Amino acid sequence: MKAKIAVLAGDGIGIEVTAAAVQVLEKVASKYNHEFSFEEGLIGGIAIDTTGTALPDETIAMCEGTQAILLGAVGGYKWDNPSAKVRPEQGLLKIRKHFDLFANLRPVKTYPALAGFTPLRPDLLEGVDMLFIRELTGGIYFGDRGEQGDGDHAFDTENYSVAEVQRVAQVAFTAAQGRRKKVTSVDKANVLATYRLWRKTVTALHDDYADVQLDHILVDAMTMYLMTRPASFDVIVASNMFGDILTDEASVLAGSLGMLPSASINGSSMGLYEPCHGSAPDIAGQGKANPIGSILSAAMLLRYSLNLSYEAEVVERAVDSALDAGARTADIAPRGAGFVSTTELTQTIIDAL
Repeated sequence: MKAKIAVLAGDGIGIEVTAAAVQVLEKVASKYNHEFSFEEGLIGGIAIDTTGTALPDETIAMCEGTQAILLGAVGGYKWDNPSAKVRPEQGLLKIRKHFDLFANLRPVKTYPALAGFTPLRPDLLEGVDMLFIRELTGGIYFGDRGEQGDGDHAFDTENYSVAEVQRVAQVAFTAAQGRRKKVTSVDKANVLATYRLWRKTVTALHDDYADVQLDHILVDAMTMYLMTRPASFDVIVASNMFGDILTDEASVLAGSLGMLPSASINGSSMGLYEPCHGSAPDIAGQGKANPIGSILSAAMLLRYSLNLSYEAEVVERAVDSALDAGARTADIAPRGAGFVSTTELTQTIIDAL
């Protein structure tokens, strides 16, 4: 098949890990007789420096002509000023909103080869394989906000409609039907009106998915259960902010945030794919970045946007093979042990293909 893919490397290690993912996609195209072309665009800090905005109109126009978007990371010390009018993360929020990428899929699974890199007992990690569905275009990150008085009072508004909750919950229930048929909905319904609406809406939609078990868990309890019984979860659906926080917590189960991929979808085949980690400016340009999160995001791109499930599985198996063979970047290498560079781990995965 032919496909055009937008590549928005962004800042910091985003440049390195995105290059790794492109290499893997090129290998897949060569091996399975596909034709992938890549178009590069600006986002984040580098876009601010070049154009004055975190997401130029030219980047949006370019992305509209592609089948999928592969993104690296945005931000860095240079732009680390929360009070600045233009900030790198505004590019992420804008592109999600522009393409209505309302559902963020973040799989979290454990690798036996990395069991020693988490703070949990090995027995708690057995069988961990969960899928977070994070609502991505609503909630507190997009609600009304501002400062009042002399700057001694500020507010951010959490806001959800029934329609917004319904569509992300539908993604969760549908995903669960193809997995272990269990959905956990995370809220704060005991305190906040927004989450009473959330729980009521998810419960009502559950009537259409009688084959799926539904549980409701308060977010504060969920933070504990992720560490004490992670293998009990299948699909987890959460609001924008809760999903953001919980998936970072869950990253310790996989051994490193650098291991986690994500897909942001809008109900069509168009999607945005990026690792869950940030730009890590402290190691940028040193060849220390873990490319696995970005490579697994490329596998999700193959599966969800290009409908190439077999090729996606092959990439995932190649990652497993590289880890089983002992290939490690610094974040997943034993203390005091040697580790390979970003490019060396990428090549090991490509060889395994």
